[in-house]
Amino acid sequence: MNEIKIFAPATIANLNCGFDVLGLCLDGIGDEMIFRKSTEKGLRITKITGADLPLELENNVAGVAGLALLDKVEIDFGIEIEIYKKLKLGSGIGSSSASAAGAVFGINELLGKPFTKKELVNFAMKGEAVASGSEHADNVAPCLLGGFTLVTGYNPLEVIRIEAPADLFVVVLHPHIEVKTSDARAVLKPEISLKNAITQIGNLGGFVAGLYTNDYDLIGRSMKDVLVEPYR
Repeated sequence: MNEIKIFAPATIANLNCGFDVLGLCLDGIGDEMIFRKSTEKGLRITKITGADLPLELENNVAGVAGLALLDKVEIDFGIEIEIYKKLKLGSGIGSSSASAAGAVFGINELLGKPFTKKELVNFAMKGEAVASGSEHADNVAPCLLGGFTLVTGYNPLEVIRIEAPADLFVVVLHPHIEVKTSDARAVLKPEISLKNAITQIGNLGGFVAGLYTNDYDLIGRSMKDVLVEPYR
């Protein structure tokens, strides 16, 4: 394989009660990326449309994620990336995650799939840190794995994929404002009360249980966040 075109889907993370641990993949909307081998060694982003983003690898989420992957392998060719952004920056549906996850997925395909999709999540998180200031998997994991994902641990990273209930739909309402992930994280408080922790744990458990049992009422009742949304 010398060239591949991929679709990197939009995602929604946190899902109200699952800050940094829950995410889902949206069907039908996302970015497109083209990867091709070149005789000139090294990784290069040669084209970006749809957004004013840097081509320099160290300043681009796709570039950082791709470099993290290539640091673990040895190849005798170069890779060029074209990015066609369809997701608005700061829209809350994983624009940066699509770039980071798409980059590692596409490169992995050109290399003959040396890494599993779950292993790719680690590399994609490196790119996410450029956009948000911290490595988190709640967007890149569902982008790579599909369906719902639950991050049960970060050290080491462990992600569980959960099938979406058949009749569950998502409505995305966009207020036409841009909120950077780094800004949204900056307003959060480092300490929480025991009462709120207990409430949040119960809601998170109820949400996941509702997914497994197709209990839509339980999913709805569990969507109460007492840790993050009050500050945002």
